[in-house]
Amino acid sequence: MFNIFDKRYLFFGISGVLILSGLIVLFITGLPLSIDFTGGSLLEIGFTTTELPPTTEAIAIYNDLNITDVRVQTTADDSLVIRSPFLDDDTRAELVSAMENNFNGEVILLRYESVGPAIGREVTTRAAGAVAVSAIMITLYIVLAFRSIPHAFRYGVCAIAAMLHDVGIVFCLIAFGGLFWGWQFDALMLTALLTVIGFSVNDSIVVFDRIRENRNLHRRLDYAKLVKHSIIQSLQRSINTQLMTVEFLLISLALFGGATLRGFALILLVGLFSGTYSTLFIATPLLVVWENREWRNWFRRKTVDSPA
Repeated sequence: MFNIFDKRYLFFGISGVLILSGLIVLFITGLPLSIDFTGGSLLEIGFTTTELPPTTEAIAIYNDLNITDVRVQTTADDSLVIRSPFLDDDTRAELVSAMENNFNGEVILLRYESVGPAIGREVTTRAAGAVAVSAIMITLYIVLAFRSIPHAFRYGVCAIAAMLHDVGIVFCLIAFGGLFWGWQFDALMLTALLTVIGFSVNDSIVVFDRIRENRNLHRRLDYAKLVKHSIIQSLQRSINTQLMTVEFLLISLALFGGATLRGFALILLVGLFSGTYSTLFIATPLLVVWENREWRNWFRRKTVDSPA
């Protein structure tokens, strides 16, 4: 009733198509980085009038002050979120004053964030370094923890493969979110990504640990059957942990948490689901593929027995 290994290449293909589509969007549009990583300033402006002014007028005010590369986004709260290169305090005050003179009604400064370019580059470098170091440490930990069974290194590599799969799914979601809903990858989304990485690795280690225990108990059992048996033993725990304690909470947060937290909650929602999926349908099937060395038959012609 639970035979995922017969369709393992189908699952590999589905994941590959999803991640490839996201990479194509990122290649065309670029990763929508926020000012947390690129440096710059963000102004959120509210108005006492019921109608928002055209975004082109806001951009024109910036251009009049020789500020280019300006992006304006409207929000559900009837305000304008304006992203631009780094602004000092005097330029910000001048912009707000110009808006008050050009727009009907009082201009209300709801939010102002500013990050220098040097700080943005440092955050980007450290974020990438944190992911790389965590991948190396995870591999070393799994190799040491699983050293009592043959080919311990494979378990570390497959756990990293599942983790990279989940990272790819998250970036796929960010790519489409940036394309259709104006999302930007900020520090909050980085926090969600690191949480997904931790959950993915933890889920893989739980299943791998069950495989290790069963391998010591059932030494003569076929490896694919042993892995399948281990997954079934761990399945209830994975589903209960995810659905009952995490996913329902994240769905509520995405629906009622407001626009600021919606992207964060959706990334966690999809990423944690992907973490369970990748353990069951990516990491463990990869172990079976590696154990059976199935790549030797990928390009081999199938022979048909001739009738006697």
